[in-house]
Amino acid sequence: MSSHTGQQGAVTGPDRIRAVVVDVDGTLVDSEKRLTKRTIEVVHELQAHDIEVMLTSGRPPRGMLMLVDPLNLTMPLAAFNGGMFVDPDMTTLDRHLLVDELIDPLCAILSDSGLDVWSYTESEWYVREIGFPHVAREAATVGFQPVVRDDIENLRRVVKLVGVSDDDSSIARAAVSIQQALGNQVAANTSQPYYLDITHPSANKGTVVRFLSERLGIDPGQIAAIGDMPNDILMFEAAGLAIAMGNGEDVVKEHADVVTATNDENGFAEAMDRYVLGRWRLDDEDQPCAD
Repeated sequence: MSSHTGQQGAVTGPDRIRAVVVDVDGTLVDSEKRLTKRTIEVVHELQAHDIEVMLTSGRPPRGMLMLVDPLNLTMPLAAFNGGMFVDPDMTTLDRHLLVDELIDPLCAILSDSGLDVWSYTESEWYVREIGFPHVAREAATVGFQPVVRDDIENLRRVVKLVGVSDDDSSIARAAVSIQQALGNQVAANTSQPYYLDITHPSANKGTVVRFLSERLGIDPGQIAAIGDMPNDILMFEAAGLAIAMGNGEDVVKEHADVVTATNDENGFAEAMDRYVLGRWRLDDEDQPCAD
């Protein structure tokens, strides 16, 4: 990470920000999963200054669709923490699937650690019991219902597995067990305190920053990344400016260049105003007024 901060904390000079990679839950939306009016307004202002906005999330593509129209998004969506890239019309651009032979042992590790197991293919979400913890809330968040299936371990073309538990020690135990058993064959990260996301090792948010850099033909140093969870740290390391949310975990803040307010205090909009748009507004003020 490196950034150059000037007046109002904005990035200045040739490395000033030209694109932003934005985590969704805990960052873009508030704790009730809502877009605030101020968030919508600041995204539109970023776009008006030709600053591209790309969303990344552990959500499936369908779970990000409701954000496209209010934010006028034109950049691809990075679903499943970078496991799948789709255009705003849901056309698939790229995907990183888990190796089929790993699904059964991964499900066994998650179950043996006391976690419920969810599975996501490119188009569907599968659970073993509709009444298990967090299923109803997740369905409300992503806007669709899961498919109930007992034999989740037999599914193929899986983009992401999720271990679900409100017990932090169970989440930690499962993460260690997966690392010991499978090493770098998969990536295991928490996207929420109660979710352990398992994806292909190339499916991470650092990949999202590099994808956007290549797509726009800009240096990663001209990209800002903003998030709140440990799975956001890899995009912090890849971007030029790393912004942690005030509601983020301490380890996330330690890896950030700056920390903004919480998602219930419009922290995303505050960060865009101060660290990204501030420099552009100063430049606008420097322009001569028309007669």
